[in-house]
Amino acid sequence: MGKKSIVSYKMKLVLALVTLQLCFSGFHIVSRVALNIGVSKVVYPVYRNIIALLLLSPFAYFLEKKERPPLTFSLLVQFFLLALLGITANQGFYILGLYYASPTLASAMQNSVPAITFLAASALRLEKINIARKDGLAKVLGTIVSVGGATVITLYKGPILLHQSNNMQNWTLGCIYLLGHCLSWAGWLVFQ
Repeated sequence: MGKKSIVSYKMKLVLALVTLQLCFSGFHIVSRVALNIGVSKVVYPVYRNIIALLLLSPFAYFLEKKERPPLTFSLLVQFFLLALLGITANQGFYILGLYYASPTLASAMQNSVPAITFLAASALRLEKINIARKDGLAKVLGTIVSVGGATVITLYKGPILLHQSNNMQNWTLGCIYLLGHCLSWAGWLVFQ
């Protein structure tokens, strides 16, 4: 691989990551608008998962049909527990948090998921940390900054710019739900 193709690959990777973040931001806003017009907090994740099933199933079937292990009872139990944690709890907490808080807070708190995942993986001894190396130090400092930023955003709401119907109690409840969303998503990532 030449130097030019490596740079091209890295640029494509950065572009894909930026696009993904923009899609996440758009999803936060679209979800909040849907909740504001009266879409049920229970039905919305069901629609989201049905659409995801229809879009992703063909790819999973055709691209991974040769690599799939045989379906056993143990795998079914693991799939059920992962779905309970990563789909049901994650999306339920997210929708409730978004309903009581704001898309800005949901987006900001969601950025702490990698830090929470790192902390959980470290606690379970799945992640090795060598603080003497640059990458180990970067992991620890990045985690501290990420958790610190999420904490500041959660605790400091700032001045009200537009009239909103949410009071401080709802905002706090939204923060708790969004924390549950981040914890369940991080747990889902670790347990995979």
